[in-house]
Amino acid sequence: MPAPAPPPVPAPPPAPVPGRFDPDVPRATAPPAAVPGPAPAAVFRTTEPLDLSRPSRAERRRGGGRAWQALIGGAAVLMLLALGGLAVAALLDDRTGTPQAGTPTGQPVVEQSAAADGTDLDSRDTDQLALTVKEVFPGKRLVVADGQPAYPVLKTHSSGSCGVAVTGEIADLLTWLGCNQVVRATLRSPDGDHLLTAGLFNLTDVASAQRARDRIRQLLDERQGRFRGMAANEDTEAVAKAAARIGWQVRGHYIAYCLVTRADGKKIAATDSRTREILYDMIEVYLNRGVLERRANGGVANQPTDTTSDGPAGQDGTGNRNSSDN
Repeated sequence: MPAPAPPPVPAPPPAPVPGRFDPDVPRATAPPAAVPGPAPAAVFRTTEPLDLSRPSRAERRRGGGRAWQALIGGAAVLMLLALGGLAVAALLDDRTGTPQAGTPTGQPVVEQSAAADGTDLDSRDTDQLALTVKEVFPGKRLVVADGQPAYPVLKTHSSGSCGVAVTGEIADLLTWLGCNQVVRATLRSPDGDHLLTAGLFNLTDVASAQRARDRIRQLLDERQGRFRGMAANEDTEAVAKAAARIGWQVRGHYIAYCLVTRADGKKIAATDSRTREILYDMIEVYLNRGVLERRANGGVANQPTDTTSDGPAGQDGTGNRNSSDN
C-alpha cells in the first residue's frame, strides 16, 4: 500500500509591487532609512575641484580684482598729479614771463612797453635818470624809420632851465609845474625845404605834464607865450624868427614837442601836408615810439650832457600832438 503524501506547504504571500496601492500594506510617508555602512566612493567623485577649494579661488579672484583696481586708481592719481603739475608749471611760466629761446633777457621786447609806460615813465620817482643829448639825439643824422631819408642834425642842446625853450607865461607854467630839463635839437628836413626844432621837456609826473599840455594851448591862443626855435647858424635863422607850426604831446612825465618853419622864412600854408608829416615823424614816431619807448624798456644811454649854447628868438604853434600856427 502506498505511503501517504506529505501535507502541502503553504506558499508565501506575494510581495507587494511598488507603486501599487494595497490597502493591507501601510503606505510609507518617508523614504526608508539608508542602510548603514560605508558609502560608495562614487558619491564624492566630481569633474570639478571640491567645493572646499572654491572659496580660496574666489578669494584669489576678488583679491586680483582689488589689486587691479588699486593699480588703476594709482595710475589715475599719478596722471592727475602729472596733469596738475603741468598746469601749475604753465601758470608759473606765464606769471614769471620766462623768455623764449633766442630772446635777449637784458632788453625787453617792444610789446612789453605798455606796462613799462604805465609805471616807469609816470613820475621822476620811478624814472630818475636825467635825459642826455646822447640819448635823445645821438648822431649827426636822424633816421625816423628804416628805408626813409635822414634828417641832418644841425645843433643839439640840453639845459636844466626849461625857460630857454619857451617864453612868457609858458616858461612860468613849466617852471611852476616842476620842469627841470629840456633836451632839444635843430634839424633840416630831408628835402631841405623845412627847418625844425624838436625836443623833450622833463616834468615832475604825468599829471603835471598833462596840466601843462592843456594850458599851453590856451596861452598860445592868447599870445601869452611862445616856443623858441633854436638857430644853428646864419642859414637857419628862419627857425628862430619865422611863423611856425608846433605840435606837442604827453608821454609819462615828458612833453615831446616839435616846431617847424619853412627854410625860406615864408609862412607855412594851411595845405602844407609835408609840415604835418614832419610833426608826426618827430613827435610820434621818433620821440615817443623811439626815444621814450627805449627808456620805458630800460634802454637808456647814460652819457654826459652836451652843453652847447642856446639859440635865441622864437616862434609859436599849436598842440596836443597839438599843432598850430602863429
